[in-house]
Amino acid sequence: MADQINSLEELNQVAGGAAPVAEETAIVREPVRDELGRSYATGKRKDAVARVWIKPGSGKVVVNGKEMKAYFARPVLQMILRQPFTVAGVEDQFDVMATVKGGGLSGQAGAVKHGISKALQIYDPALRSALKAAGFLTRDSRVVERKKFGKRKARRSFQFSKR
Repeated sequence: MADQINSLEELNQVAGGAAPVAEETAIVREPVRDELGRSYATGKRKDAVARVWIKPGSGKVVVNGKEMKAYFARPVLQMILRQPFTVAGVEDQFDVMATVKGGGLSGQAGAVKHGISKALQIYDPALRSALKAAGFLTRDSRVVERKKFGKRKARRSFQFSKR
């Protein structure tokens, strides 16, 4: 066991110094904020795209110029928008201003949730681990399958008639 290599420097010397060995370093993420103290992110879900700005505040959420309860009337959609704050443990600490286009209400709620999660992680990188563990930073890439020719829908065929 006398030939055992104990450090990266010894390994580099044994290798002849030709290829430097990369040391493992943790990525240090810095908060990104504009001159107004806001963080911006884009969220996507199905065909919906949301532009989201967050800033410290009282927990007010405005989507396309309307309050969250007016734009997303269903309680399930409002709960979806609150999930990132609950997981990160920062309820009622940030104001959200979002504009969302495309898709339906469910896809738009998912897009705003994705945007809020990304913006929270950009505003405070310490929240990244909780949001990533909950799966909120990953874009849900499921989209509607296209219709094929010779079919009634994407996969549904016309009714078969033997005679």
